[in-house]
Amino acid sequence: ISLDQHGHVDNLVVVKKGKSAEKIVIGAHYDKTASGCGAIDNWTGQVALTHLYRTLRDVPLNKTLVFVAFGREEKGLIGSRAMTRNIDDDEVAGYCAMINIDSLGLGPPQVADNMSSKKLARFAGELAKEMEIPFAHASIGRANSDSSSFVAKKIPAVTIHGLNNDWHAILHSRYDQADKVNAASVYLGYRLALGMIVRLDAAACDAYRQ
Repeated sequence: ISLDQHGHVDNLVVVKKGKSAEKIVIGAHYDKTASGCGAIDNWTGQVALTHLYRTLRDVPLNKTLVFVAFGREEKGLIGSRAMTRNIDDDEVAGYCAMINIDSLGLGPPQVADNMSSKKLARFAGELAKEMEIPFAHASIGRANSDSSSFVAKKIPAVTIHGLNNDWHAILHSRYDQADKVNAASVYLGYRLALGMIVRLDAAACDAYRQ
């Protein structure tokens, strides 16, 4: 466990070493906007991130898992951009994929295509179908999340969210409260992310690189 400090942002990092140094990053931002309590955006992501670590911490894996709670996502992806800036170009090939969890709790798991790598987004949909998890592709217009920092670095990345058509009225407002959270939505987002991690661990590191 380490606190990865970059200027005015702190990322909390927990590393679970695998048989190889090849990495899968699993992330969720921990900050919130001034309005509301941030229950959907992004306490739900932190809950899913924590349970993914608890599920996998004692499971032998091929790849190294890097769990990251990103700071200052709401201020412009500052935490994730700081992390990716510090990945040297010759290290990029060792980063197999990044799974970002942002705002579960309103609906079934979905992939934000405008923030995700095409191959990894397609894989998420195929796996959800195989696992019989309700799923959709749903871009979030004029929004962004920490996966975009990794996509820009040429690292395959995907954002899993659980929003519905009411998200405009809830996120970044005083209505983002715990009573809006549907626990089943959070659980399904966790299950999909878990399935992706297991499959990515067994796949070649460049399997989903564009």
